[in-house]
Amino acid sequence: MTDLIQATSPAREAGAGPRRRSRSLTGEAMAQLGRSPLVWIALAILVVLAAMAIAPGLFTKVDPQRCILLNSRKPPAYGSWFGFDIQGCDVFARTVHGARASLSVALLATIGSTLIGGVLGLVAGFKGGAIDAVISRVTDVVLGLPTLLGAIVILATLGSSGNGVLRLALVLSVLGWATEARLMRASVLQTREADYVHAARAAGASSIRIALRHVLPNSVAPLLVLATLSLGGYVGTEATLSYLGLGLQPPVVSWGTAISDAQPYLASAPHMLLFPSLVLTVTVLALVLLGEAVRRAFDPRSR
Repeated sequence: MTDLIQATSPAREAGAGPRRRSRSLTGEAMAQLGRSPLVWIALAILVVLAAMAIAPGLFTKVDPQRCILLNSRKPPAYGSWFGFDIQGCDVFARTVHGARASLSVALLATIGSTLIGGVLGLVAGFKGGAIDAVISRVTDVVLGLPTLLGAIVILATLGSSGNGVLRLALVLSVLGWATEARLMRASVLQTREADYVHAARAAGASSIRIALRHVLPNSVAPLLVLATLSLGGYVGTEATLSYLGLGLQPPVVSWGTAISDAQPYLASAPHMLLFPSLVLTVTVLALVLLGEAVRRAFDPRSR
């Protein structure tokens, strides 16, 4: 008997160590994001871009509207790192100040489409029945409209009146919420059948309380992942529409307007197009990398 106790003691001692605390899906996702070097690189780029948008004076003291025709199309040199455009404006200053308008459109459009799609998807998935059918059919119609083509038609009809940033963000939000609504609806349909939802309903909780306190917090993660991915797309869409002359209009400074102004002078002054395009490409790439990393982190099947 003593020998048996002594034989089992090492096994008992081996299993007597501290147990590893299990983490939630969000905790595991955040831990995976923290281990990814690409995430930190993308975040560093986005922090710099956010600083450019919030406080452009930290990067340049030159007024982007101050133009001297004698400097027209001069190449990059010391003190004017990106050269000058056709009107003699400093390209570096206009690129730095253009971050505010371009990123504002992308951020507002992402928030707008996420809110519209999230609310409609929550209502459709939680209520079901006729409400779900109506919202789903409207969602199918909006999904059938190409976002860029629809934005071109709407913006050409509205003209250039009003605040360009808010107007463009509103148009993109109205055209871009359908994917968010469909994703949110699918997530809610899965969550509403969980045991804790049935328990709350059996305890007499109201439908609004169940939807807001139990269903929404456990269904919103896929929507946030999609919102992160959408940011880069909206930055590119703003640049495309501004390049076509239908997005932001002068005197608003943005990367899209800078690329539009530089396009006719690609052969004689390539620096006018190179630097705004490079900053735009790096921004979209950083947002896409971050969004893809967030998607993989919150998807257990990709681990």
